[in-house]
Amino acid sequence: MKKPFQPRRDFKGLETRRKQAAKLFARSELKQAEIARRLGVTRTSVHRWHAAWRQGGAEALRGAGRAGRKARLERSELVALDRALRQGAQVWGFATDLWTLPRVARVIEEITGVSYHAGHVWRILRGLNWTRQRPARRAKERNEKEIRRWVAGDWPRVKKTLAGSGPGSSSKTRAASPTAPRSARPGRRRAAPRS
Repeated sequence: MKKPFQPRRDFKGLETRRKQAAKLFARSELKQAEIARRLGVTRTSVHRWHAAWRQGGAEALRGAGRAGRKARLERSELVALDRALRQGAQVWGFATDLWTLPRVARVIEEITGVSYHAGHVWRILRGLNWTRQRPARRAKERNEKEIRRWVAGDWPRVKKTLAGSGPGSSSKTRAASPTAPRSARPGRRRAAPRS
């Protein structure tokens, strides 16, 4: 099973690059542009790292940890939510088996105690690799047997057919149009004789 909510950035990799930069700064034999090329980062980043390194040493280039707000749901809660959604909406007391954002928000609150606005639930679902799907709309009164009879018997009689066997055009002004008047012969028009 794929892990929900993969981190967008590799924070450990970024910290490793900053540590490598600190070692290169300590040698002081390379220019900042060369360090940037070796590490595959911008010169601006190397310049900022160098300024921090001069003030606080290699310790100043340590990672600050994760970026952004801490997630409100733990990984185990997300796994439990995924299992609950796979059971179907009717298991959770809804009339149909259709998951809507307000329904998912209610299930999240029942499972975890964390309240989410229905408009933000899609972010959690996207992190769980759920996609938006719409059910096919069909009338309750639909009669499959009558539909098959109509398609086999009446449809061939009422469907449109091509008027002619030649190529047609949707434009009435083009020569290929079956309704357009035929000209004497195709080609350039002759100018009227001057008098």
